[in-house]
Amino acid sequence: MSAFLTGAFLATLVAALFATRLYRLLMWYALNSLALGLLALLIGSGLNDPALIISGVLTLLLKAGVIPLVLKRLTQRFALTRQVTPDIKVHYAVVLIPAILVFTFYLAEPIGRMVGGNANSVAVAISSLFLALLLMMEHRNVAPKIIGFLMMENALFLLGTTATGGMPMLVELGIFFDLLIAIVVINLLFRREEAVE
Repeated sequence: MSAFLTGAFLATLVAALFATRLYRLLMWYALNSLALGLLALLIGSGLNDPALIISGVLTLLLKAGVIPLVLKRLTQRFALTRQVTPDIKVHYAVVLIPAILVFTFYLAEPIGRMVGGNANSVAVAISSLFLALLLMMEHRNVAPKIIGFLMMENALFLLGTTATGGMPMLVELGIFFDLLIAIVVINLLFRREEAVE
């Protein structure tokens, strides 16, 4: 089940790279967060770690539920463009994405042995960082860049969870605090883009 959820996490990120509609991009982010939350719950229950279980529940509530709804409301409120065509052409992306995956799986093999974690999950987390960065770079609009930033935060959470077998609760609370600050920044960016348009 853990391998399936890790694969679903990566698949939703790859699908988000090819999304051309803003609401579809939000849907892929919500599914990405759903897979991450379920994976955190699964690992937390396997390790009997209440802090990781709480983080999984918070991920499901905030990232898979509240944040996509808030972003959807903001896009409707500020009447942002719903068409978010990537600047990178599809045939370049089809070559670039597998290259990133192969490179990161090759890179993560010694790292997985060093940290004593699951090498495949570590590789997926590292490749997700690069793919989320690609998502941020391939769009000019602010909304896809924000979703790319949030998916990068999901990839960091996955890396910490799979590489270390759970993170200290203080680190997880710091990540959620950063996420709340990011929501404030997102609101300001949406206002700025509306003023520019």
